[in-house]
Amino acid sequence: MLRYLPFLLVLALWIYAFIDCINTPESQVRGLPKVVWVLIILLFGEVLIGPIAWLAAGKQRQPAAGSAGGTPAEWHRNHGTKWVAPDDNPEFLRSLREENKKDEALLKDWEADLRRREEDLRRKETGSADGGTGTGDGTSGSDGASGKDGGTGKDGRTDGADTTDKSGKNPEDTPPAAS
Repeated sequence: MLRYLPFLLVLALWIYAFIDCINTPESQVRGLPKVVWVLIILLFGEVLIGPIAWLAAGKQRQPAAGSAGGTPAEWHRNHGTKWVAPDDNPEFLRSLREENKKDEALLKDWEADLRRREEDLRRKETGSADGGTGTGDGTSGSDGASGKDGGTGKDGRTDGADTTDKSGKNPEDTPPAAS
């Protein structure tokens, strides 16, 4: 297995250099046109001349994005960060005020919706007490049985169905049979 390791390393470097060359924009290629670099990498890849030449001289190397071109220690020395407590940070306080305004507006909308729904329920309750199947004075239709909601019949049901049997009693009024 170890005898294949050098071949695999050469192959990995060859593939890396080829893909790097293809993905590099034309403006960052140095010395020769991009097509010539691809040919050099492919033709001289087995002996590592092509890939090493590409990595050393073919591409413009730039410092890492966001760095000032120096070491990380230099960057930290040049870019000191000042920590500010949240209650001293004007942006944070402004964002809190904006969120508070949004929350208050949402709460007002919810309260208005709740009031509107309560009004609708009150109107429905007064409408059913006034209209219903009753006469409006709390008495029910022809039998004269009084109901508080104005819409009940003899047996207290609101559907108006008469469930009395021939004896004049409701089935709910009779006690269950003893066994």
